[in-house]
This record gives sequence, structure tokens and C-alpha cells, in this order.
Amino acid sequence: MKLSNDTVKACKDGFETHTRYRKQLPGVIRKIVESCKDKQCFEHIGAQLIPSRQSVIEIIFRIREILFPGYFNTTEKLDSTNLYYQTGRSVDMLFEIFSEQMTLSFKHDCLRYDQPCVQCVKLGYEQALKFLESIPEIRQVLATDIRAAYEGDPAAKSYDEIVFSYPGIFAIMVYRIAHQLFQQEVPLIPRIMSEYAHSVTGIDIHPGAQIGESFFIDHGTGVVIGETSSIGKNVRIYQGVTLGALSLPKDAGDLLRGRKRHPTIEDEVIIYAGATILGGETIIGTRSVIGGNVWITESVLPDTRVILEAPRLIYK
Repeated sequence: MKLSNDTVKACKDGFETHTRYRKQLPGVIRKIVESCKDKQCFEHIGAQLIPSRQSVIEIIFRIREILFPGYFNTTEKLDSTNLYYQTGRSVDMLFEIFSEQMTLSFKHDCLRYDQPCVQCVKLGYEQALKFLESIPEIRQVLATDIRAAYEGDPAAKSYDEIVFSYPGIFAIMVYRIAHQLFQQEVPLIPRIMSEYAHSVTGIDIHPGAQIGESFFIDHGTGVVIGETSSIGKNVRIYQGVTLGALSLPKDAGDLLRGRKRHPTIEDEVIIYAGATILGGETIIGTRSVIGGNVWITESVLPDTRVILEAPRLIYK
């Protein structure tokens, strides 16, 4: 088919226009590269590779398959005859990817912050194995969380429904995984995990928080639990609850890092939706009930009920 003169001219004009603009790219690239030299900007050039966020997310789901055998397996049905084999294969695959990402995280801190050599490859293997050894304990604690969800939520029809679908349980599972790694002093990976759970559930639990067994987050969206929070056993919280720090100065990162800034919640406390509890010296006593939308910056004695006065409604 022969093209018309107008069509041929349009094609040539389009090519020439494209070429004219592409010729400007080297200058743009030069400016972008030069901007990396600005000390106020952040770059990771010439440093060790950091852990892959996608690989860390994959690790979460591989661990979930091991924690809840038979629930999330997608390739083969599990039964008593192949459970040992399938678990062995899953653990072996997890060990390989986990140790690799841990090694990268240790190398990153070692070189980026000029720390003494800690034999990063060996440490990656050691810490990956140490985490795998903790899985039975994590599984046992998660079982108490699932039972607490079933006992505390009349809408729950079964344990299976909770395991499969409750965002609070997913967020708690990721927290318990990340907390174990946090205790093992693995860099970067715990926060990558917790922020991934935050992004998909709206529940923000810092891996450094201390949370006892039988913990239940109902609904969950907007929950924030800060790094130095301490939560006892059989605690239930609802959506929009914040366990945070008091107003911080501009240079709080350097001044307060490592100090307790978030509240302590003792055993069997219930905290209803929208409550905000702040401060490292604030303690909510055992069996207390904190009503919705309250703001607390002082300690509450055990067996106390804290509620707002009923608002005056106006109907027009």
C-alpha cells in the first residue's frame, strides 16, 4: 500500500520532533547526576546492596505458610503423610532467601555506618537459623491471639475465618515475626515488614513494642502502637487507637532515641475506638476500660473506667 505524501510528511515530522527532544536528555541527566552530590540529598551510591523489599514481603508469606500449615499452601494439599516433607522443603527455601536478605542487611549497616566487621555472611546464616528455631513459639502465641479474636468478636464464625481474613491477625502476625527479628538486632528487615503490614491493613505496630499473648485488634484501621509501648496479656483495642508519645521537640530523634516514650497497658485492658493514650510514664492499670475518643496523658488506676461525658446533641 502506497502512503500519501501527507502521511509520509507526518511520519518524518514526528521522528524529527522525537529526535530533537531526545537530544536534550544528556543535559537533563547531567543535572540529575550532579544533584546527587548535594549533601542535603540522600543517595546510596557506592554502598552495599540493601535488602530487597519484594524479597522481604515474600519472606512474610513464606513464614505464614509455615506458621499456618494447610491454610495458605497453593501448590499441594497437605496431609499427615507429606507434612514433614513439605515443611522441610518450605523451611529450606525460607532459610536460603532469609539468610541472603539478612546478610545484605548486616553488610549495609557494617559498611554504611563504618561499623566493625561482624562476618556478615556467617551472621546472616546464624540469625536466619535462630529465627527458624523461634517459629514454634511464635505459632503458640499467635494461637492465643486467634482465640482472643474469636472470643472477643461475635461476628466471627470460625477460627478459619479469622486466620484467612482478619486484618488485625495479619498485622499481629507480621508484628510477632518482626519483633523476633528486632530482638535479634537484625537491621532494616523488621521495619520493612511492619511498614508493609501497615500499608495493607492500616495498622501501624512498631516491631520494638512489647505485646503479650491473647492480643486482639478489632477492625483495626488507624491503630498506631509506638516503639516503646508495653502491652500486657488479654488486651483488646479497637480501630483508631493511638499509643503514642507526647509532643516531641524538633531534635527528638537524637535526644529521645532509646528512651521510653510510649504508654504501658497492663493485662485485660479494653481500649475503645478513637482513644489516644500518650507518654512513656502513662500506665493504664489492669482490667481498666478506656472509652472511645478519650485523650489520656496520665496514669489510670486498675479497675477504672474512663469515659467522656455524654455530649449535648442538638436536633433542628
